Amino acid sequence: MLEEKGCKANAIIAETQTFIYASRAVGPAQAKIFRIKNSIPLASIRAHRIPEVLKKLRSAFPQFVAGDNIFKTSLDNIGSVFHPALCILNAGWIEDISEFQFYVEGVTRSVAEVLERVDAERVAVAEALGIRALTAREWLYLAYSAAGKTLYDAMHANHGYRGIMAPTNLNIRYLSEDIPASLVPIASIGEMLKVPAPTLKALIHLGSIINGCDYWKEGRTVERLGIAGMTVKELRLLSIGQ
Repeated sequence: MLEEKGCKANAIIAETQTFIYASRAVGPAQAKIFRIKNSIPLASIRAHRIPEVLKKLRSAFPQFVAGDNIFKTSLDNIGSVFHPALCILNAGWIEDISEFQFYVEGVTRSVAEVLERVDAERVAVAEALGIRALTAREWLYLAYSAAGKTLYDAMHANHGYRGIMAPTNLNIRYLSEDIPASLVPIASIGEMLKVPAPTLKALIHLGSIINGCDYWKEGRTVERLGIAGMTVKELRLLSIGQ
């Protein structure tokens, strides 16, 4: 877009793996920070410029660390594992009860089993690209120092999740953003590389029904991303800006 608009500035486009704060808006001009994450990987489109970005940001945000490349930071977005599944599996509570702790009461052992399966499919797609993605349990430990033998245990050990309430409706970014911008590209890349992702596709389908749309059609498929038919070698070169 910068090129199309004739931008001549030496801009660096970068992204972080996730938001640095576990927080919620609590008023028109107020936010409550429940926890600041320990470390957040960052990557730029041209991977060799990651150190430049970190140097600019470190004085204000020392939590940012170097990520390998933009595929790594994108595939390690744990919101794609937690948000859509928790909304869909707790849809009844969200629409009727509303007042419950999203990452605590919303994560029963059965729900956590689904999250584990979503996580495994995400990690498998990343592996097909030659990327070692963090598991959700590893991420919880690195971001929050929360550990457990299972994902259920680790999520319930994270004190930063205490007090974060569930959304009050299902027309929320956890579905409208996380599905088309995270689940769809992961499942679509998996389909291109012949990596099964049935749980991801089920969540995409159910989320589409809930919000009366077609997230697969709207989402970032390999065709819409312009990477359809590319080899792993071509994708890896693209991820470092070559």
